[in-house]
Amino acid sequence: MQNLGLSKRCTSIAKRCAPANGLLIAWISSQAPPAVCPPPPCHLFSRVHPALAIAFLLFAGSQLSAAVRPNILWLTSEDHGPHMGAYGDTFATTPHVDALAEKGLTYTRAWSNAPVCAPARTTIISGLYPSSTGAHHMRSWVHAPAGKAAYPTWLREAGYYCTNNHKEDYNVDLGADLWDESSSEAHWQNRPDGQPFFAIFNSTVSHESQVRRRPHAAQHNPAQVTLPPYWPDDPAVRQDWAQYYDVVSQADAAAGKRLAELAAAGLEDETIVFYYADHGSGLPSHKRNPNNRGLHVPLVVYIPEKFAHLRPADYTPGGTSDRLVSFIDLAPTLLSLVGVEPPTWMQGNAFLGKHISDPPDYMFGFRARMDERSDNARSVTDGRYVYVRNFRPELPAGQHVEYQFETNTTRVWYQHFKDGKATPAQASFWLPTPAEELYDLVADPHEVNNLVIDPAHRAVKDRLASALFDHLEATRDLAFVPEAEMHRLAGNQSPFDWAREPGNYDYPAVARWADLMTRDTEVDEERLRAALASEDSLIRYWTLLGLKLRGPGIAVPLLPEIRERLADPAPDVAILSADLMARFGNRVDRTSALKYLRSRVAPDAPHYEMMAALTVINNLGQTADFILPALREFEGQNIDLISGRMRHDVRKLLNHTLRTVPNQIHP
Repeated sequence: MQNLGLSKRCTSIAKRCAPANGLLIAWISSQAPPAVCPPPPCHLFSRVHPALAIAFLLFAGSQLSAAVRPNILWLTSEDHGPHMGAYGDTFATTPHVDALAEKGLTYTRAWSNAPVCAPARTTIISGLYPSSTGAHHMRSWVHAPAGKAAYPTWLREAGYYCTNNHKEDYNVDLGADLWDESSSEAHWQNRPDGQPFFAIFNSTVSHESQVRRRPHAAQHNPAQVTLPPYWPDDPAVRQDWAQYYDVVSQADAAAGKRLAELAAAGLEDETIVFYYADHGSGLPSHKRNPNNRGLHVPLVVYIPEKFAHLRPADYTPGGTSDRLVSFIDLAPTLLSLVGVEPPTWMQGNAFLGKHISDPPDYMFGFRARMDERSDNARSVTDGRYVYVRNFRPELPAGQHVEYQFETNTTRVWYQHFKDGKATPAQASFWLPTPAEELYDLVADPHEVNNLVIDPAHRAVKDRLASALFDHLEATRDLAFVPEAEMHRLAGNQSPFDWAREPGNYDYPAVARWADLMTRDTEVDEERLRAALASEDSLIRYWTLLGLKLRGPGIAVPLLPEIRERLADPAPDVAILSADLMARFGNRVDRTSALKYLRSRVAPDAPHYEMMAALTVINNLGQTADFILPALREFEGQNIDLISGRMRHDVRKLLNHTLRTVPNQIHP
């Protein structure tokens, strides 16, 4: 009966591991020979498929090697940057993470790759840039790439008990059996005796929403805060910034609780501990910002002496590392720590463990749709300079994201701007973004002095821009495929896989054209006319956007071609043509355009098309007045029944449109 039980166990494991035999073999070869478990009966191997024999060895190895393999504990928090004592912030009160840093390694240049939670977490779980998988929009939903398992699958195949407590918020479909347990009750304490664990505890106490919670028992004095220069000095702003420090202290306390649990179980010397936050501060112009202040996060790693062989060369207890580390590196680093060579398709670099790689020269970030507001930006840093390429330069960074406007600082700051009291640094958040930005983090840590036109920094700008576009090409970034069009073209396929099938995504041609169209560059009218007739819907889309940016002097002569695009099979192209017709056309054009836009706002309309149409209507202001009665009829319908992770965003866009369009109030 014992052998039968082992056979069932082997069969179960082999079924899960069949796609990853290379992983099993690599893992088994890294283990010490059995020292305590008796060898299995010879007939067990003679009667089963070789894969089952491998699975058996994996199972047996996991029983004997738990004592020599590290446990791994991740303590994560939400919405805070490196505002902690370990990073030299004397205003912060973070004793537990500071104590962890005193015996661990503090990474001074760690980035989230996205400035908002869902795409940031999607980066970590998948080992792929969401901008490469099509999962870069906030709370979107796409199919995962074929044959590319998320890291918990790899860890579980290597014998680890994997738990997540408990936020997931992934933008890719990873299946229901990803974790051994993912819930508010998930805990490494629930594992089978002797099994090594990987456990995450996600603290939400420092989330954006907690900065504005009232009443609040203050710990940090608002009068003593140092405000960044891009915010107005106002009591409400000081209150939010001080309360932000308070909730960071609460996140530190939550980490302390988990560290105490580990110590009580006698596992401190058996467990590698990470502490990090999911992106920058939840306050405006931090969260949702692809610059350093939106992406720079704390990252502290403690590796016990027992596992010193897994430390990097620059590991010194209580020391710091200036290695560039970002969330794309976490999945391969986990595999490296458990002795598994990361697969070549993972897009990051292991910075710890057996398979540590050379440090990268750059880190990359992105901003796509943030809740109900579309955007498109990419960023890169070498650790000192940050370069940002905005592919929607007509939009301000401070678009009206309803959730962000619930924070007092946002409302006070916007009113300050409307009243004409804002300094240039404070006003820039509410104005259209430049196509390019460049900041020196040493001379200008608040990123307020754009150096992009400074001749002295031309070489730096060109180097970073070249690195960014090389990265976009290497990862086949979907920046140049608008959201509705991506879903239309990919259908039921993963956008990652769709973009790599020959003939589907002419990345070089589309990227070059999008780059040209979103710069202040003169383009021949005949070339524009030909591009509007291109067979590639993406070329047509970026041509229309370029015409919008260039204004009526360039767009009006091309109105006959623009009108033809109102019947375009690509909804994003048709919606953008309606935008141009309403802005630059005659009365007939405006009527036709607005009727078309209204037709795209219906309960049965595809989500992404509805969002795109509502965004155009909202941004048209009073030009769209005459369709407001029809939109009010739609407002009364039960649109919350619309499927999808972003169904509430439709309601937000609609409400803001009906509230502001009559008076042309923005944002």
